Amino acid sequence: MIKYYSPAEINEIRTSAQLVSKTLGLIASLIEPGISTLELDRVAEEFIRDHGAKPAFKGFQGFPNTLCMSRNEEVVHGIPSDKPLENGDVVSVDCGVKLNGYYGDHAYTFVVGEVNFQILKLLRVTKECLDIGINNAVHGNAMGDIAFNIQQHAESHGYGVVRELVGHGVGRNLHEEPQVPNYGKKGKGLRLREGMVLAIEPMINMGTQNIIQLKDGWTIVTVDKKPSAHFEHNVAVMNGKADVLSTFAFVEEALIKKGSVVI
Repeated sequence: MIKYYSPAEINEIRTSAQLVSKTLGLIASLIEPGISTLELDRVAEEFIRDHGAKPAFKGFQGFPNTLCMSRNEEVVHGIPSDKPLENGDVVSVDCGVKLNGYYGDHAYTFVVGEVNFQILKLLRVTKECLDIGINNAVHGNAMGDIAFNIQQHAESHGYGVVRELVGHGVGRNLHEEPQVPNYGKKGKGLRLREGMVLAIEPMINMGTQNIIQLKDGWTIVTVDKKPSAHFEHNVAVMNGKADVLSTFAFVEEALIKKGSVVI
């Protein structure tokens, strides 16, 4: 069943989403060669709890950590480890919180040190796919309008669009209906209505669209071991348009301050 949220409830979701945004901003200030994803995970959990919220992912269906940290060929659901990040890595950081009974959930893919042009292009195109998806998340459009336009933009650059993993509704629960795929047919599928809140999250691979799950039961990797990118925002359909509840402003501010690449 799809839930439709009132403006007051959407503002509660916005508050949770903004706390995720601030957490990602903190991670942006710390991420560099030599730091481990497990240390970043500890920092994120402490920050979230200090703000009166709970990490949404920790314990969710048995996931052991606060952040999903997915490096290089890992698409999503990577488990933080004590292995240090290395120059040239890319890492998707996906974070969720529960605050006052409402969830926020979004993600940013960071570069670690210096990466080559091809990887930067993958990240920038994936972020453009997110923006395209958001622009189509308006009252009266079909879910296929989001999906088709994301797919078209990614595939026009020769990238693979992950099929098995999709975005979702978010609000009182971390994962709600409807599903928000990143591939599909224009004009097809569910019609978007006022009060829907969606987590739109393109997962785009440099090579094949095909993925497999590792033996840890969580980590998803590309079959060809080429890099993947992942960006996610929480978006409400309000007043006939897309209202983005999360923000990359805290990430971008932190990256600019330390002289790092802003996607």
